[in-house]
Amino acid sequence: MSDVEPSAHFPLSMPGAAADRTAWEHAAAAVLRKSGRLGAEDPDDKVWSALTRSTLDGIGITPLGTPDLVAGGRDDSRPPARPGGVWDVRVACADPDPATTAEHALTDLENGATSLWLQIGPGGLAPDDLASALEGVHLDAAAVVVSGGPPGARAFVDVLTARGLTPASGSNLGADPLGDALRTDDSAKGPADVSDLLATADLAREHGLLAACVDGTAVHDRGGSDAQELGWVVAVGTAYLRALEEAGVEAPADLIELRLAATDEQFPTIAKFRAVRRLWNRVLKLSDLQAPTRVHAVTSRPMMSQFDPYVNMLRTCVAAFAAGVGGADAVTVLPFDAPLGLPDPFSRRIARNTSALLTEESHVAKVSDPAGGAYAVEKLTDDLAEAGWAFLQVIEEAGGAAAALDLVRARIAETAAARDVLVAKRRRPLTGLSEFPHLEETPLERRDYAAGALPVRGYGHAFEAMRREPAGRPVFLATMGPVAAHTARATFAANLLAAGGIDVVSAGATDSIADVVGAYGQQPVACLCGTDAAYSSWGADLVKALREAGATRVIVAGKTDMGQDDSCAMGVDALDFLTRTREALQREALR
Repeated sequence: MSDVEPSAHFPLSMPGAAADRTAWEHAAAAVLRKSGRLGAEDPDDKVWSALTRSTLDGIGITPLGTPDLVAGGRDDSRPPARPGGVWDVRVACADPDPATTAEHALTDLENGATSLWLQIGPGGLAPDDLASALEGVHLDAAAVVVSGGPPGARAFVDVLTARGLTPASGSNLGADPLGDALRTDDSAKGPADVSDLLATADLAREHGLLAACVDGTAVHDRGGSDAQELGWVVAVGTAYLRALEEAGVEAPADLIELRLAATDEQFPTIAKFRAVRRLWNRVLKLSDLQAPTRVHAVTSRPMMSQFDPYVNMLRTCVAAFAAGVGGADAVTVLPFDAPLGLPDPFSRRIARNTSALLTEESHVAKVSDPAGGAYAVEKLTDDLAEAGWAFLQVIEEAGGAAAALDLVRARIAETAAARDVLVAKRRRPLTGLSEFPHLEETPLERRDYAAGALPVRGYGHAFEAMRREPAGRPVFLATMGPVAAHTARATFAANLLAAGGIDVVSAGATDSIADVVGAYGQQPVACLCGTDAAYSSWGADLVKALREAGATRVIVAGKTDMGQDDSCAMGVDALDFLTRTREALQREALR
């Protein structure tokens, strides 16, 4: 794609018809007018604002890439070609049982994984158990990345020393004291200390290891945006470079790896991984340093759901694809059941096979920077890089990453709150949770994580809280008319209520108020579902009849006012509506 000349034109509809901006605007506007998203009097060029989607950073994602979006070519965001046309398939291990971890690690490595990422200490293996957990692993062939601070780093070095091995290239002691500090809310400790990094760097130099992994998921897991994650990673990486240089460490950039979250928002994720390479390369250039930019992608924890968890397979597949296309050197696909507890062998197999399918069957990694040259992706990369650099400057002006922890936490909290509003209004739908929930699903049971596991603020945390405590009574769907007439609004209402853990019972096909009241089963909350014509004809009378029959709260699916107590329609704040409805059901249950 990067070899396509910027001046090339592509057919819009008919062979030989050169596509241009005006022709596309006219064709797109015609479609939007049919769907009601543009008015008859609106100019064709309004399609740009109608179709442009904004990120949480205020960056517009254009509906169409055009040459004028990109002023000039860049090559500092493009990754080098991958050896063998594959990325490093890095599997995560956080089981506190060393025997289980050993079994999982060997199974993964024998079936496609190429490196291990081990959580040591709180939330994972005890440092003293690391040797037995790595029993049978060829540490000189498979890279191992550890997390857990100095105890984990020392434990891994002790294993290498005891075996007399030279570690595989890419093995990393994983120091990230600033990232660890950001994950907590204890600001009383004052600025974070990077002395642990210096001690770890000495170990790394002595044993031929990387020393640090600047973990952007510390921002992402709290609810931060892509630009905040980028700015934090570059700010922390810069702080580590300064500390290492001041300590006299030679070639400090050679000791550092970067880690970012990959989400199922495909194009922003591709752009984010291209942007981080550009930003880090800029830092190295300004610092007169030369080193390879190592980037590890981890599929997003917050994007996954505890409910209908099999949908997580789709989310992680898109995320892994986007990270790979964006140039990640290593990709960790978290198992689909990770939100529920410790993953089982089946979910681990699906996770590692996701990378195998993408690289070995789809050959996604064969082409270096396949999205390069695509105008929309290049524009999004430019915008994200600028927004990430701007957040870096905010951090630097506050005294650097160590001094800016409270500021960063506050900015992340603002972003998380903004996302919560979009999720609540289902403008950021979560399949299987806020959209198309399945109340009858059989929950999967998994072992709990060890104490101290990484805190994660899930995108759908408010909906999940409702689903974990289902409403004790259903809502009565007062369906008006034949099935064909009421099914659209009845389905909408049932799905919306199910997202809040509320079941429904339906009147079915009806012809009159008597039919609906006859099907009514003394549920305290009733919801009218019918056409606008039915509402106009007998809706108000039905509201009155249901109240007389015992309903204490009457809802209407739609925006018509018939004297009801509440309404639900597209664009409603779903969480507020569901909270009100659950409270009404609860009040009746307590009587």
